[in-house]
Amino acid sequence: MSTVSKNSLKSSLLQLECHFTWTLLKQDVDLDNLEETIGDQIEFLTKFNITNYNLLSYVCHLKKSNEEALRNLQKAEEIVQKNHPDEIARRSLVTWGNYAWIYYHMERYEEAQTYVNKVENSCKKLSSTAQCKIELPEIYAEQGWALLKFGRKYYQRAKNCFENALKNEPNNPEFNTGYAIAMYRLEDFSYRQCEEVSLSLEPLKRAVELNPKDTFIMALLALKLQDIKRVDEGERYIEEAMQKTPDLPYFLRYAAKFYRRKGEVDKALEILKKALAVTPKSVFLHHQLGLCYREKLLQLKKTTRYPPREQVEELIRLAIFHFKTVTDEKSKFFSAHVDLANMYAQGKRYKEAEETFQKAFQINILLSDDKQEFYYHYGNFQRFHMKSESEATRYYIEGLKIEEDSYGREKCRNALKKLLERRIQGGLGDATDFGTLGLIHNLYGEKREAIECYEKAVALHPDNEEYLSALCELQLSTSG
Repeated sequence: MSTVSKNSLKSSLLQLECHFTWTLLKQDVDLDNLEETIGDQIEFLTKFNITNYNLLSYVCHLKKSNEEALRNLQKAEEIVQKNHPDEIARRSLVTWGNYAWIYYHMERYEEAQTYVNKVENSCKKLSSTAQCKIELPEIYAEQGWALLKFGRKYYQRAKNCFENALKNEPNNPEFNTGYAIAMYRLEDFSYRQCEEVSLSLEPLKRAVELNPKDTFIMALLALKLQDIKRVDEGERYIEEAMQKTPDLPYFLRYAAKFYRRKGEVDKALEILKKALAVTPKSVFLHHQLGLCYREKLLQLKKTTRYPPREQVEELIRLAIFHFKTVTDEKSKFFSAHVDLANMYAQGKRYKEAEETFQKAFQINILLSDDKQEFYYHYGNFQRFHMKSESEATRYYIEGLKIEEDSYGREKCRNALKKLLERRIQGGLGDATDFGTLGLIHNLYGEKREAIECYEKAVALHPDNEEYLSALCELQLSTSG
């Protein structure tokens, strides 16, 4: 193929609507884990199989298995022919787009061009404009599902895709489900950033209404109701769903989460073990099992003054086993790394705790609130296990310096404040303690309290330029 026609092929490819043009970046996911997740969904959530085979073809390409990618696209085509014989073109645009891109990467340019032509000809028939960027609700929805799988950086875009799909078909059950899931996940993210919102409640109710057999969405509604303290109402949905799909792992994992948060840990464990028998490699299930054993450990320590050592050690061992299973499988699962590090610390395995904390911090997709969460837990590790208040102080301050509101930042602030106030009240407070307390008040706009602290710091250390300049700046800003 000549350079000219290769360039024109590339420009046609960029016009296609498919996974290759949706900016789904491989560095944002764990590809092996994503491949396994999609495989499980193909087995248990068959109504999404066209979408899943298309996405799996893209994941296989990212893993440099183009032949495997083509086999998955053939499977998607077979399902379209079987289930949508009257709408083959409309239902195949994403599949054909992926075919074109994979053949292009395999340097099979003629075949790539053939699929580009198929898409362009179908677009002409389906739309008044001859553009490949045809605005079909199914394509918006398929893009939305793919974005949801690539992690929370993508949730806002996923929500927008489902909104676009719903403009044309407001009562479509699948689009309503996708929109509700995107809203639920975005809200979970907002919650971590201290924004109390419940915008997903109505979309979840609507999705349940339109998908009475979909117990996965029913479980998300139950969790949302639990969030807003309507626990009994939430539990009714869980019980109803349990009648409908007692063996579906995608429902069971959320049912278990519901009971763990309700304090019924043994019931949650029973459900998780049942789900694990069906999908033994699920990292989500292993993480939830680890959280259950951690919860049992906390309950035991809370209710028993001298808990039996063997029992404590066994719960720590089980929690470590499940958290480690997760981190071995999913190297980018941040909270599981922090949970594992904390559990090593509980078991006095400090070297492994330190190594795991470092691995957590090196994950390349951390957002600000993850980093704040890290500094809080690592600060606690330094304070309570390494017995170093100065190191703890250093890491809590790092968390505070990231000036984005989140629960992680709030926890850093409270821990640091408590530590400093305890030292000061115990008569151990030095200039550094007063200076740090001044910094906290200043970061939160509490200028009067900040001035008082810096004045005490300067009185104890009159030559310290940092305290003097902070005090001077604050006095100027309040006098103006």
